[in-house]
Amino acid sequence: MKRALLTILAASLLPPIPARAAATGHVFHRPHTAPDRPRTLGARAAKFSLRFRGTPYVWAGTTPRGFDCSGFTRFVYAHMGIALPHSSYAQWTMGRHIGRRALLPGDLVFFNGLGHVGLWIGHGQFIHAPQSGDVVSVASLSHGWYAADYSGAVRLRGTQRVHRTRRHQQQRPVHLVAHA
Repeated sequence: MKRALLTILAASLLPPIPARAAATGHVFHRPHTAPDRPRTLGARAAKFSLRFRGTPYVWAGTTPRGFDCSGFTRFVYAHMGIALPHSSYAQWTMGRHIGRRALLPGDLVFFNGLGHVGLWIGHGQFIHAPQSGDVVSVASLSHGWYAADYSGAVRLRGTQRVHRTRRHQQQRPVHLVAHA
């Protein structure tokens, strides 16, 4: 009797779903602890790349002082542990070619007959270092010059696997059991 009263008291202190699970003996899985943290290496690269919006375009630039298009994608992926050559033409050969509808954050997108490269960030947009006199910025692939002069995309090996960190390691289920 005492044990049943303690179980009921403990269950009443829990939020509704865990309380119901405790009362019925079901397993309750903890919610993901960091829902806004990107789970794939490509998504991490896309999120990281946004830090450099406003960085000036510099021909042959590969640092946050200034980037050209391939220097920008090279810098972002170097931060993720992936080495890329400093040439959009060479970057085209670094992974699997994918269709426009299959794009995922972190994929490389190419324009102007492979003469320009950017990094897909999702939701119809990519980030790139456009041209002299401009800055690293986000652009739409849905309309305008980029939509008309799109050449294709490359998915770099390993960028779409789930990337687990300590925060993302599998949570063990919590077993809540009511005792009679």
